[in-house]
Amino acid sequence: MRIAITGGLGFIGSALSRRLVDAGHDVLLIDNLSPQIHGTVPTLVAPEGAAIERLDVREAHDFPEKLEGLDIVYHLAAETGTAQSMYQVRGYVGVNEMGTASLIEALAKASKRPTRIILASSRSVYGEGAYVDPAAPDRLIQPQPRLPEQLAAHEWELRSDDGTALRAVATPETLSFAPGSVYAATKASQELLLRAAAPALGIKPVIFRFQNVFGEGQSLRNPYTGIISIFFNRARQGLPIPIYEDGMETRDFIHIDDIVDGLMAAMTADLPDGATMNLGAGVATSVSELVQTLLGAAKLEVPVEVTAQYRVGDIRHCFADISEAHRLIGFVPQVDLRDGLQRFCNWAWSQPAYEDRLDAAMAELRARKLAAS
Repeated sequence: MRIAITGGLGFIGSALSRRLVDAGHDVLLIDNLSPQIHGTVPTLVAPEGAAIERLDVREAHDFPEKLEGLDIVYHLAAETGTAQSMYQVRGYVGVNEMGTASLIEALAKASKRPTRIILASSRSVYGEGAYVDPAAPDRLIQPQPRLPEQLAAHEWELRSDDGTALRAVATPETLSFAPGSVYAATKASQELLLRAAAPALGIKPVIFRFQNVFGEGQSLRNPYTGIISIFFNRARQGLPIPIYEDGMETRDFIHIDDIVDGLMAAMTADLPDGATMNLGAGVATSVSELVQTLLGAAKLEVPVEVTAQYRVGDIRHCFADISEAHRLIGFVPQVDLRDGLQRFCNWAWSQPAYEDRLDAAMAELRARKLAAS
């Protein structure tokens, strides 16, 4: 098949493109090579046989000929920093929402349109995700995002109206949108745009809501996303690792190989229009546990500081219910966190050490009253 990947030279796009080329597909990689991800002098690395088109997805509608004759489109291009999105609002809306609109317009002009478009959405659309009250464990609760005054008071956990501590449970796709950041709102918008427009064009939309993706090939430069790469880059330079809040916040970490398995399966699976699936490991891991496992895999010892710092827009807990992906595409994660972190560290040691910019990023957020301690 002839397949295009927007954001094709990014972390997930690069891994997917290698698998597609190995399977014999004709692959076009579309990317604007954002300096925050690729550096000011980007290195173009693509599998042999894949074509590269340097193009901002926001301009796709002006170049419909580049998207002519496709069978499948993977739409991965996006701005992805939760905290950064809270002040670079136009940039995030422009790339994520207007970029998706521009892509749809380009595909509408094609004489031969793709049969499906597969979107990389995000677990962030759920906001705080699914919880239960221990007194009524059969009823899902979706708390509102934590307010800045709650964070300032170090009230980290979600509570019911009567003050009862709520318990996080696996989040299903049936949970409503409740974005707590501009980034999350733009990902929800991407989903709605594709659900509204693609079927009218004869294109089947497929939506994946990714959890925290990690692994070999992820950016080691970006101080706004990817705590595993941020922590490794600091530790290899002997810098302390700052853990926000109390370190007990949890995330669902999924290895890049498992993400690519899901993306590949979606090409040919018999799916309904707008099929929506979580892709994660389905396991909640605290940030404190993650740090200790990462340092063990890297064979590094540095101070670990639980700082009580926080960022407005961050969620407390979330992990995926992956039963729908198993039902629709047979998805079963194959790489556990320990093995995945070892593979990441083995790769990351072969990469340059980049100047750490986490402190500068946090200072910028504090100046905008979007982070504090």
